[in-house]
Amino acid sequence: MKTPTLAFLRDNAPFLATGALLAFLSSFGQTFFISIFGGEIREQFGLTNGDWGLIYMAGTGMSAVAMVFAGGLADRFRVRILGVAVVGLLALACLAMAFNPWAAALPLVIFALRFTGQGMTSHVATVAMVRWFVAARGRALAVATMGFMTAEALMPISFVWLKQHFEWHHLWVAAALLCLACTPILHRLLRLERTPQSAAETSATLGMNGHHWTRAQALRHPLFWALTPAMMFFPAFGTAFWFHQVHFASIKGWDHLSLVAVFPLGTLTFGLFTVIYGWAIDRFGAARLLPIYLLPLVIAFALHAYAPSIAWTAAGVILMGMAGGGQATIPNAVWAEFYGTQHIGSIKAAVAAVMVLGSAIGPGLTGWLIDAGIRFETQLYAIAGSFIFAVLIMLVPLRNARRALPETP
Repeated sequence: MKTPTLAFLRDNAPFLATGALLAFLSSFGQTFFISIFGGEIREQFGLTNGDWGLIYMAGTGMSAVAMVFAGGLADRFRVRILGVAVVGLLALACLAMAFNPWAAALPLVIFALRFTGQGMTSHVATVAMVRWFVAARGRALAVATMGFMTAEALMPISFVWLKQHFEWHHLWVAAALLCLACTPILHRLLRLERTPQSAAETSATLGMNGHHWTRAQALRHPLFWALTPAMMFFPAFGTAFWFHQVHFASIKGWDHLSLVAVFPLGTLTFGLFTVIYGWAIDRFGAARLLPIYLLPLVIAFALHAYAPSIAWTAAGVILMGMAGGGQATIPNAVWAEFYGTQHIGSIKAAVAAVMVLGSAIGPGLTGWLIDAGIRFETQLYAIAGSFIFAVLIMLVPLRNARRALPETP
């Protein structure tokens, strides 16, 4: 019997708040935040769009490699320890961005931000939700994602406005101070946290063929690779869009602040569909929803490419929010559903590495193409088509894998 939502929120408030807070803090290593300062970084270090994109790709690529090895720590350490540690390291990364005087050090600074923020902080948040909750896994992921959604709604417009009044380096110092201020809050919320091993023993979920899959076994299964384009394309090209937002506003003839002013529309939609998909996962299972959630991106990127006015891009941002709600909940539940929860930290680390690698390739590739004379709008049409491919390639392996799932009582 499922727990009513209000009772679920009340009874699990400390754990849900932990996931939401970690997701919020991960924003300082997310592209939608870093890209706010893209113009200032390029100006200070004399970089072209392609140079900045390649630097971002290098730093994020190193983060993807590091995630393969570090992500499994979530299977061995308490969130109270690991979460506080990665948030502290994220604060140091923010300070590195604030005080770095060398262009040559930028790849390392980007690596630090992406690994601690987008990589480990968000990884710890989602692994904790997937492991701690079984019947309410979708709702737990939805609640945790609200932290990310709140950051995505507030950070871009707030910091673009703050840049008009404060020197941009000082804003990175403020980000570091916020991370440090939240570490005792995380520790306080998790006073009664269970160990990862005990959580796995009391709320374990079996995967395909009725057993827990190791990461090595998952990597040899065709479903993992069939889902790789879906896992990679969204972060790759969603990141590219946010990363080149200053350039996009420029070629459209719009003010940057006017562009970021429509981003909260996507965030509101993101929040709504996070809740919808969270409920739907608990009701129907993540596997049935997986081929659906990417489809709005086909229309979204076509609208961005055409966009004769900012209203068209606003519609595209709303559609990206719809897909984002699915991306935040469905894949995380899918890995537990198909491969079990005992080794979910290690498996999710491999998935996170794929996603981080995608977010590395997207800005670098699109920036290089911009420098090569291929208009960003033309690229956006091609990106729209890539999501059709990602959906089609998963259909047959997904159908076969669903047949191997244990019967639900």
